[in-house]
Amino acid sequence: MINLTDSALNAVRTAITGAATPVGGLRIQVEAGGCAGYKYMMGLVNEAEVDDTVIERDGVKVFVDMKSHELLAGTTIDFVVALEGSGFTFENPNATSSCSCGKSFG
Repeated sequence: MINLTDSALNAVRTAITGAATPVGGLRIQVEAGGCAGYKYMMGLVNEAEVDDTVIERDGVKVFVDMKSHELLAGTTIDFVVALEGSGFTFENPNATSSCSCGKSFG
């Protein structure tokens, strides 16, 4: 369903290791908003919600809520380090449009 590149996995592992409180995994969801209609939301959480899909790769758990599941199906998440800045990027086959920042899609 969702694929995290090795670079993204390493970034998530680093964030989990440096967290001040216990972390169970990474929550990825889609919310209405952003300049293209939907925006990606990510954050470290302690545990999955009741209706979450749990994806595990190389010991890293990703939690996706049911509403976001269809919008994120087939998405590849990468972590890019560049001169302009570092951050997560999303290659979403369900997006028909996206904004220039890469954090919002339609």
